[in-house]
Amino acid sequence: MSQQRIVPNIWCQGTAEEAGAFYAAAFENSSFEVESRYPETGLLDFQQPLAGKALTVGLLISGYRFTLINAGNEFSPNPSISFMLNFDPLLFDNDAEQAKTSLNRLWEKLLDGGRALMPLGEYPFSAHYGWVEDRFGVSWQLILTDPAGDPRPFIMPSLMCDGIAQNRAAEAADRYVELFAPMFAETGGTAVGNRFPYGQPSGKASAEALAFGEFRLGEQWFVCNDNGSGVDHGFSCGVSLEVQCNGQPEIDHLWEGLSAVPEAEQCGWLADEFGVSWQIVPENMGELMEHPGAFERMLQMKKLVIADL
Repeated sequence: MSQQRIVPNIWCQGTAEEAGAFYAAAFENSSFEVESRYPETGLLDFQQPLAGKALTVGLLISGYRFTLINAGNEFSPNPSISFMLNFDPLLFDNDAEQAKTSLNRLWEKLLDGGRALMPLGEYPFSAHYGWVEDRFGVSWQLILTDPAGDPRPFIMPSLMCDGIAQNRAAEAADRYVELFAPMFAETGGTAVGNRFPYGQPSGKASAEALAFGEFRLGEQWFVCNDNGSGVDHGFSCGVSLEVQCNGQPEIDHLWEGLSAVPEAEQCGWLADEFGVSWQIVPENMGELMEHPGAFERMLQMKKLVIADL
């Protein structure tokens, strides 16, 4: 993969370093490191206990980047955004049993201290699949991929629409594909992928709602479906999507196109009309934060203005 410009951020309740170590041990071809720390001074009152501690932890899994945010107990992940893990036999010398064995091994590690949301087993859509919530509340969908289908990356963030977004998965995907098209015009563009409707009502999902859908932004694939369980989760800051922008014009374009909840705007964070949380930041954010007083100035901003950091 070329530069990954959309990075999932996972909210950790003071456990970012512990979580990084857990994932690095559970996944093959993975590593983690503390990327930034809270300053010793200039923090808001609720941040004081975190002075000097890790702020962000970078996690790399098979070349795919995550950021673990070390913070308080304001938010936590939930199943509204999970991560689809594709175990494609083609990546295991075309050996389905080897792919299945690798899937099972990771399942057991993620299940340790966690819970199964959908037990590991055979389903109409997959010969081997399971959905697990790990000890940190992060949800993973492990699937033995049909090698006859179109190739997909190992990791695909999966957005499950319910609550205010129920039955709007196709609308959300179309919106993101249109909005992000200029950003990825020179690196593959954006596109809608496969879509499969429920065909009949399921929970709060209509017959036309998406049981499975996917879309592509640049080289990154995402899943977007409607919740058919009847239980609302709702998107939150527990898992957000950080977009690394090349300059102020990209920040301005995405901010205008995405932000739909004024009270959610803070320090580059926003919530869109579907409830998904995004962080719209410059791609050289780390460098900018090294400027004297930059952290304090950022705390006063809603949309980030590069020239003022």
